[in-house]
Amino acid sequence: MKNIMFIVGFCGTSKLLKPSKSGWCLYDIWLLVLSSSSFLFQSLEMAAVVSHHHHHTLFFTTTCSKSSNRTTRRSSRANSVRCCSVTTTDNQSVKLSNGNDSLHICRVLNGMWQTSGGWGRIDRDDAVNAMLRYADAGLSTFDMADHYGPAEDLYGIFINRVRRERPPEFLEKVRGLTKWVPPPVKMTRSFVSDSINVSRKRMDVDSLDMLQFHWWDYSNPGYLDALKHLTDLKDEGKIKTVALTNFDTERLQIILENEIPVVSNQVQHSIVDMRPQQRMAELCQLSGVKLITYGTVMGGLLSEKFLDTNISIPFAGPALNTPSLQKYKRMIDAWGGWGLFQGLLRSLKQVANKHGVSIPTVAVKYILDQPAVGGSMVGVRLGLSDHIEDCNAIFSLVLDEDDVNSIREASAKGKDLLKVIGDCGDEYRRA
Repeated sequence: MKNIMFIVGFCGTSKLLKPSKSGWCLYDIWLLVLSSSSFLFQSLEMAAVVSHHHHHTLFFTTTCSKSSNRTTRRSSRANSVRCCSVTTTDNQSVKLSNGNDSLHICRVLNGMWQTSGGWGRIDRDDAVNAMLRYADAGLSTFDMADHYGPAEDLYGIFINRVRRERPPEFLEKVRGLTKWVPPPVKMTRSFVSDSINVSRKRMDVDSLDMLQFHWWDYSNPGYLDALKHLTDLKDEGKIKTVALTNFDTERLQIILENEIPVVSNQVQHSIVDMRPQQRMAELCQLSGVKLITYGTVMGGLLSEKFLDTNISIPFAGPALNTPSLQKYKRMIDAWGGWGLFQGLLRSLKQVANKHGVSIPTVAVKYILDQPAVGGSMVGVRLGLSDHIEDCNAIFSLVLDEDDVNSIREASAKGKDLLKVIGDCGDEYRRA
């Protein structure tokens, strides 16, 4: 097999990318164009990852500067992790809390990865109007990231519309959760603070509702320095809650032992990918940290659109023409293949017909009912299509024992992805 190597700019740094030897690691690298001063409302060019074997993908190799570990701990934080809790205030919202930190969010979150390009051209006004419709329908929590194209900028325009056009009590229910994905450089206080200030400016808020932190390379312990700086910024009022995204169980344990008061970890979790229920959920239940899940409808693959289709025949079935469809098709391949997936869709369709709802509604509800899950993401193609009706149907759906057993049986026919891929987030790191 020929090695294919790329240099991709990410967050101001260059990373060396090359095909994996093991067959499972980072399988969705996109060339993301970041802009903090202007909007990007056209489709972005996505980086093509090419390999002679489709299971071989890419991973990052970087030279990381080590950060010194701090040994002093604030006594005021001594018990903050262990008193972290979650309270369901109604069928639609949930309160995440840790010590004196708390945040109410909608249990079905609007995921804004789709604004970063590859899903169709985004019009600014149409997108903001769509965000208002979602919020008006009670779906008032939006999830984004510093590298999701114009997502944070769109939220800034949206929240100002809310301030002008909706009553104060409506504004209190709106939440903007963002992520920070820094390069593996030394995590100084000034670097962390300056980075967070960019998101605060773009989203036009004094305090970020939630900052979800991602780290590429566990061999660089700088993630602990970054999280301690983020906790300091929280104490100063610039962040309301600190959280994680794509951390594995081992590193979550280390973070908790260092008394970082995280309230949640955002991980990939679906009926196909049940890895979070094997190791992560146990630690979350012990500590009170909750899971926010993405990939729960697998980019739309868990839907009627792909039921009874044969995508191996060109033009015979729906096109896999978005980054998310392509990403989660690879997950299906790892789990057991398209034929086995069709059996899962048929089982889900039976449950959906029984309750008069759609397959995606059943798929999200099943994951929301799993231990340690606080909320689940459904991607929004703002101004292009919406799923408001299906999302709101999740809250009234009750899966009975027969439904759960049917779904569990169909899911269990696939491979154990923990053994194939590794723990939560390992798909982004394994070489």
